[in-house]
Amino acid sequence: MSGLLDGRGRVAVVFLVFAFAYFLSTLVRAITATLSPVLTAEFGLHARDLGLLAGGYFLGFAMTQLPMGTWLDRHGPKRVMLWFLSAAVVGCLLFSVATQFWVLLAARMLTGVGVSACLMAPLTGYRRWFDPPMQLRANSWMLMVGSLGMVGATLPVTWLMPLTGWRPLFWMLAGGVLLSMLVIAWATPAWPHKPANSAVTPGPARDAGYAAVWRDPFFRKVVPIAFFSHGGFVAMSTLWVVPWLTRVTGDTPTEAADGLFAICVSMLVTYWLWGSANPWLARRGIVAERLIAWGLPLSLLALAAILVLGPAAGTVAWTVYLCCGTVVTLAQPAVAMALPQALAGRALSAYNLVVFLGVFLIQWCVGLLIDLFQRVGLDAAGAFRGALGLFLVCSLLSFFYFLWAPPHNRRSRLRPA
Repeated sequence: MSGLLDGRGRVAVVFLVFAFAYFLSTLVRAITATLSPVLTAEFGLHARDLGLLAGGYFLGFAMTQLPMGTWLDRHGPKRVMLWFLSAAVVGCLLFSVATQFWVLLAARMLTGVGVSACLMAPLTGYRRWFDPPMQLRANSWMLMVGSLGMVGATLPVTWLMPLTGWRPLFWMLAGGVLLSMLVIAWATPAWPHKPANSAVTPGPARDAGYAAVWRDPFFRKVVPIAFFSHGGFVAMSTLWVVPWLTRVTGDTPTEAADGLFAICVSMLVTYWLWGSANPWLARRGIVAERLIAWGLPLSLLALAAILVLGPAAGTVAWTVYLCCGTVVTLAQPAVAMALPQALAGRALSAYNLVVFLGVFLIQWCVGLLIDLFQRVGLDAAGAFRGALGLFLVCSLLSFFYFLWAPPHNRRSRLRPA
């Protein structure tokens, strides 16, 4: 460990405190997929409405990323998390009492704003508190916790629905967020105004705002795959898997929830494996760029197989696609490690802005395209295939750019991720 945190016990406490908040944020993120049949029936939603509702969370999330990065570098994870999570409490409560679609959408956007620091804040802290191998492990294990939140949004929600209805679920989420605020206030380390190595951090890098991030060659190299592959990966796992299973494959809502549960458990195991393997890979000089170049084609091939199989593409096919797609998340810590510590919050937030703009637009546009293709006469399977086929083409083009873009800066090569 480096800097402020010494001892495994202290590291574990800090990790678990942030992990609890991130667990809740991914649970509330993914819950719309499980609730999509109920919300569609109760509010009379079209596919475009469902896509906009799920994407509204990510739009709210994206809106905060640029100012949040500066605030994280300046004020630290504790203060920023407490400010933002208070908005998440209000968003959950507003969603629970909504009777009109526009109120649902406003509540989802507010909730997205409120939980938008739940990953960026700890990753910014880890960049300063942990040594590089522990940063790699902590990043993958945070994403593993995120998958656990998605697991919580599947079968547990399905089991609770007959007992409570969907509205009280959001009262429980609001209470959980309040609890996470208390433990963050108690356990998070103080934030020094300057990082430990600020003496060797160039002045322009500290004062350049986001300009140094946008100019970084590695950041520019990963922007297209962040938007399409990373953003699309999240868009599929948090929304469109369940409508595919119910409307294309023909599963019941309960069977679709079972399928999503299995997918999320598989992703959880995949992230755990990444967390275990990353330090070993880093010691052998196997960098994130190489892993993405090897692994992302497998994800794209799996998506192509889903389109070919159509109604025969069920839980197993989607599990392969999403588990292979986790490789693109390795770009996130690599971006932070490619830039000085003083810019870590801005680097992570800029990357996250690209990802969640991608999630919002992909979720919404897939819904628009499904409705469009059905209006011109395609059945549900054909409409889904057409929409996801266009998404696959964009993902392929972004991957080709990633392979073609010039080599990134020397610093990021020296800091494997």
